[in-house]
Amino acid sequence: MTGMRLEYFSSAWMTIEATVSIISGLAAGSFALLAFGGDSLIELASGFLVLAHLRNELSSHEIDSRRLKIMTTALLFALVPVITLSAVYSYVAGLKPEGSPLGIAIAVGAVVLMPYFWLQKKKIGRETRSLPLSTDAVESVTCFLMSVALLGGLLVEYLFGIWWVDYVATAIILVFVARESLESYRELRAE
Repeated sequence: MTGMRLEYFSSAWMTIEATVSIISGLAAGSFALLAFGGDSLIELASGFLVLAHLRNELSSHEIDSRRLKIMTTALLFALVPVITLSAVYSYVAGLKPEGSPLGIAIAVGAVVLMPYFWLQKKKIGRETRSLPLSTDAVESVTCFLMSVALLGGLLVEYLFGIWWVDYVATAIILVFVARESLESYRELRAE
């Protein structure tokens, strides 16, 4: 599989992942799903940058790509306090997230697909010496780890009715998002 086809496939999955996570998160009152979906949207924007690079359009749109990178970094930083404050408010107000079979399905899909994307992007990135594709591979690993936390929380919540596990999963996901935010900020400063 070529880098562009892989990135198209990855972007299509991220679109489905973000949409389903956000819709099912709103329906179930799950902040873990909302945080996961928000991060998926930001990774989707990053994927568009990689596609632009692979199509050799990046050199003619360097200013736009830097602006997009600044925006995605700002969105990552904004995601952390928005989800955190909303989750804290919901917890204090006594709102209890419900189980979400659709959320479980999307988390299973991510657990299955993300290792594949990671390995393929890493391999093709090395073969083609494409730094953006290699960097995107790291985001796939992060997404995999977040999806494992999400799946664990959603399964416990759905099977055992332990609603507060959603808040624990949200906290774990936010740690990954915060780490991604800091790494993205460091990359911007290094440019």
